[in-house]
Amino acid sequence: MSQGEVLEAARQAMMVGLQVAMPVLLAALVVGLIVSVFQAVTQIQEMTLQFIPKMIAVGLVALFAGGWMLTQIVEFTVRVFTNLPPR
Repeated sequence: MSQGEVLEAARQAMMVGLQVAMPVLLAALVVGLIVSVFQAVTQIQEMTLQFIPKMIAVGLVALFAGGWMLTQIVEFTVRVFTNLPPR
């Protein structure tokens, strides 16, 4: 493989990783913001209050989007291995 092909494979790997991680990260971000606003309004300063809703949101996103995430990773892996030159 040439240097350009290796760099392109690395770029694609980063993009796939970002696409797979983004739903989980966005869910945690949105839930964290909602809980933070709730805590600010009610003046409840309990650290564990943020942890449980985030874990539930991340679990639900992983449950519902996990199949899609796995498909993306497997398709990328197959694409990388099929593009490898024979030895």
